Amino acid sequence: QVQLVESGGGLVQPGGSLRLSCAASESISSFNVMAWYRQGPGEQRELVARIASVSTNYADSVKGRFTVSRDHAKNTVYLQMNSLKPEDTAVYYCYANRWGNGYWGQGTQVTVSS
Repeated sequence: QVQLVESGGGLVQPGGSLRLSCAASESISSFNVMAWYRQGPGEQRELVARIASVSTNYADSVKGRFTVSRDHAKNTVYLQMNSLKPEDTAVYYCYANRWGNGYWGQGTQVTVSS
């Protein structure tokens, strides 16, 4: 069973930065797509960023502030979040898809507040 473990969440002031990590139990090269989603209080889960073999995509709300990247040697995907806003407060989930089979991490809480 694929395991995805997120880390790096926490409390940060508006304008601050955080870097989330998603460590996979298997080679991330085996996944067609990896992505970050988030779910705020009372909201639906939404796509934040995704990374495939040669492309990356971002939600409009995070473009220019968030960057998704990966380290194949560490089987880890990252989400660098800069210029954080209170509306970025959410539980952030890592997601991986391999030939139609989707896998989720347990989530990590990000709170942006002064």
